[in-house]
Amino acid sequence: MSSETNKKDTPDQNLSDTAAKLRAARAEVGKIIFGQDDVIDQIFTTLLCGGHGLLIGVPGLAKTLMVDTIAKAFGLDAGRIQCTPDLMPADILGSEVLEEAAGGKRSFRYIKGPIFKQFLMADEINRASPRTQSALLQAMQEKTVTVSGQEHKLPEPFHVLATQNPIEQEGTYPLPEAQLDRFMMQIDVDYPDLEAERAIVIATTTGKQPEIKSALSKGELVSMQSLVRDMPIGESVIDAILTTVRSLRPGKDAGNDINEYVTWPPGPRASQSLMLAVRARALLEGRSAPSVDDVKALAEPILKHRMALNYQARADGVTVETLITRVTDTL
Repeated sequence: MSSETNKKDTPDQNLSDTAAKLRAARAEVGKIIFGQDDVIDQIFTTLLCGGHGLLIGVPGLAKTLMVDTIAKAFGLDAGRIQCTPDLMPADILGSEVLEEAAGGKRSFRYIKGPIFKQFLMADEINRASPRTQSALLQAMQEKTVTVSGQEHKLPEPFHVLATQNPIEQEGTYPLPEAQLDRFMMQIDVDYPDLEAERAIVIATTTGKQPEIKSALSKGELVSMQSLVRDMPIGESVIDAILTTVRSLRPGKDAGNDINEYVTWPPGPRASQSLMLAVRARALLEGRSAPSVDDVKALAEPILKHRMALNYQARADGVTVETLITRVTDTL
């Protein structure tokens, strides 16, 4: 085996190649999506962890276009479900139909629902009934669908990006805390700045639109997800993760503001998500190991949907973001 081949097999070269592919995917997305760099990076991080994301933003911020564009850049098969109050679990998971053969023999055939996509967007998930939400979130957790007692494995990789409108809440069914915990990140989509909106206005009002090329394949994404889990992580980073999550739980060792305001603290799944996310962020930036700065950067999107405050906190103007920042500032 040549020395050149040996060089290509080194971990540093593997890391460099992976970072280059991710930059290429990022560049493809940047052809269409402007002014949402943090949002795109958080979605990339979620995908590298093999997780699901909850996008919070008002209509018209290109959330659907963003999901479709990222799916193309990653070479994934994308789909969309528009959640409404009359949407039933079978409309997502699929159902069995009775068919009659030419000889008169009858049998059931399973017809797959739209959930059988590698990258699924559940638009306005809080408009679906609790029963339908549960069916979708169970599939997200178990990566399988059960219909009439038969299990059907979902495609690999399988990711869900669900959206919510933070303003219009009439006719909605807010996700219970236990189901919110299934999402790795809450990703807030805000309005673009002036320069980004200028670019959007110019790019979207011309006849020619850029063509998005696939920078990755599904196999490469699965390999990257394995690479994330194999990435070494220092004791100082693990300590920072545990300190952050545990400091937000009421108890005798917690601060007065935590005991006074927090009614639902983050659980162990938050620590697990943060452990994966800091590694994915390091990989995205071409680093061989995460740092405490990664913990500080990702604590808010990982933790804020896993916490609830009481009415006293609202009266005192205290937010979840405020409490998380107080904790991460001490790291």
